[in-house]
Amino acid sequence: MQNKVGREIPDAYLNDYALYESTKIGNPTIQKVAPKISVVKPGDEKLVASIEEAIDLAGLKDGMTISFHHHFREGDYVLNMVMDVIAKKGIKNLSIAPSSLADVHSEIVKHIESGVVTKVTTSGLRGKLGEAISNGLMDEPVILRSHGGRARAVETGEIQIDVAFLGVPSSDAYGNANGYKGESVCGSLGYAKIDAKHADKVILLTDNLVGYPNTPISISQTDVDYVVEVEAIGNPEGIGKGATRFTTNPKELRIAETVNQVITASPYFKDGFSFQTGTGGAALAVTRFLREEMLAKEIKASFALGGITKPMVDLLEEGLVEKILDVQDFDKGAALGMAKYEQQVEIDASCYASPYNKGAVVNQLDVVILSALEVDTKFNVNVMTGSDGVLRGAIGGHQDASNAKLTIISAPLVRGRIPTIVQDVTTVITPGDSIDVVVTEIGIAINPQRQDLIDCFTQAGLPVYTIEALQKEAEKIVGKASPIQFTDRVVALVEYRDGTLLDTICQVKD
Repeated sequence: MQNKVGREIPDAYLNDYALYESTKIGNPTIQKVAPKISVVKPGDEKLVASIEEAIDLAGLKDGMTISFHHHFREGDYVLNMVMDVIAKKGIKNLSIAPSSLADVHSEIVKHIESGVVTKVTTSGLRGKLGEAISNGLMDEPVILRSHGGRARAVETGEIQIDVAFLGVPSSDAYGNANGYKGESVCGSLGYAKIDAKHADKVILLTDNLVGYPNTPISISQTDVDYVVEVEAIGNPEGIGKGATRFTTNPKELRIAETVNQVITASPYFKDGFSFQTGTGGAALAVTRFLREEMLAKEIKASFALGGITKPMVDLLEEGLVEKILDVQDFDKGAALGMAKYEQQVEIDASCYASPYNKGAVVNQLDVVILSALEVDTKFNVNVMTGSDGVLRGAIGGHQDASNAKLTIISAPLVRGRIPTIVQDVTTVITPGDSIDVVVTEIGIAINPQRQDLIDCFTQAGLPVYTIEALQKEAEKIVGKASPIQFTDRVVALVEYRDGTLLDTICQVKD
């Protein structure tokens, strides 16, 4: 059957999924779940000598679901460390539910090949792991969810976590932890907080064991079963690698300048506006350009949201942003800001973006700037599969934040010899109905649903194109791309943030 973004969904998934209908989720009544807990009585000790001992005490066995967070991104040590211990213990048939996976986690391939891991649900897949899964490594499709969609699935029990392994930069022996003390700072523990609240067993790994009570408390002792001290949990320098790089590329800087012009010419650029930037060189560079306009026009933002960068913290320090709501930090400078500024407030992933709670922060966004691997002439966006059809990206908060009042996609016309503006994206990750403006280095395209913005930006003298014209310009530069060849075998399922089935990703042909 075909869903509302025109994607054919194989019959095999129709019993388990409702098909994607709309970005408008409505007001469902849902039941949240609570974990089973083992009560800790006076005199019980939580500090154990090793990961192996913690695994034994937690009762991990074949067929269970385990989780990890990705706050260290490419600097993470915990997932590989824990998986190697689990493999040595001979535990098999596990489902892993990390908040995201990076290049550094490619060692999971060997654990899939050996049968230790048989199911995966995540937000991101990259590197050798993404390539292997795209080439048919797993018997069951990976389930891909946005950050808000994952929080929803954990809270409703769709993801039932038996044991969560959470790396924390500081903890006391009773399990009070935060992310901004010690050598391995990562800042907010917004994704880990959800797992700590809902997993049946919670194991903290730390390389900075401190005296009781460790405050401020991001993860509470009331949610923690065991604490393990290890040599190192991660390298903070790895947080800012890859997609969170700061660009010096002239094309990306030109795009960022145009994005800034779009924001400042919009009706939303006024005192008290709110904003979020995503990953990608151009999207992150916008913060720097926006600062100049805010200073010139004496405009302050009420809050900034999302993955936080040092330039955002600088805006807070200058008084240009009143509050930062921080679910994740994209560099060490932002992570250190958590310890320095009380206005930089840690929030969990549900508060950030779940569509199934009493109001996520993304509902309050005025402006969001996001990146894309592909955008098509229906404004659908792909941030998950590359030009070869291989999994090499992450949904992240893309779907979640795109429902802002002004959602901007920053993308070049082409990357190398690969078109970015295309007739049909390889994979639909964010539906076009939630995208307002696409910004490229030559000009912008505005969703026809937003006649108000067409009038506004035309009057402001911005270079306005139709999305079809931008696609033709890209085609002039690189020609028509050859269609990617896939088999019929599904290797990944793409959920929309409400849990409906948005798209499927098939195995690439050799």
